[in-house]
Amino acid sequence: MRATRNLFRLAFVLLLLLGLVVGCAANPPRQQHDLCAIYDQHPDWYDYAKASEDKWGVPAHILMAFVRHESSYRHNAKPPFEWFLFIPLGRASSAKGYAQIQDAAWQDYKQSNGGLFKSRSDMKDALDFVGWYNHRSNQLLGISKWDPKNLYLAYHEGHGGYRRGTYRNKKWLLRVAGRVDRTAREYGAQLRRCEEQFRCRRWYQVWPLCS
Repeated sequence: MRATRNLFRLAFVLLLLLGLVVGCAANPPRQQHDLCAIYDQHPDWYDYAKASEDKWGVPAHILMAFVRHESSYRHNAKPPFEWFLFIPLGRASSAKGYAQIQDAAWQDYKQSNGGLFKSRSDMKDALDFVGWYNHRSNQLLGISKWDPKNLYLAYHEGHGGYRRGTYRNKKWLLRVAGRVDRTAREYGAQLRRCEEQFRCRRWYQVWPLCS
């Protein structure tokens, strides 16, 4: 009986901790138009974006612009549920998480990079995925890693769709890609003004370890 009570207590504590973690993850930035303010609220996101940039070569401000326009920084974002009259039809796609990653692309990413414990609801993993996918767009399609508009079109349509030009007749998608491009450029200008405070914010990050 005593062992059972202890087991219930342990389960309660674990559920409480899980609730706290989810609660923190579900807190989108208050000023999504300002990358400096975003990093000020979530400084670890700077580390994740820079790690992805260093690994894949896609600038951090472009990665963050993708996440902003894919999910508004909501870790549990999904496409809306569709209905026909009162009949549920399901969601338009399997996309979910910070970067709205579809199941097939997520499986390809995990097969290429390993990913037993990776999650689309984890910002670190989402930013690494966006960097990887855009790196692939550069390799397969020749799109510059500094070209947010065309990288986003390939991200949305897939590499095959981009190659076929499926985006050309989608005016709404071209408008979104234009907004991603503007956000990335604004984020880049903002980051140049404040990056030093995030790059060297830890006690051990002193010259020559941080410059």
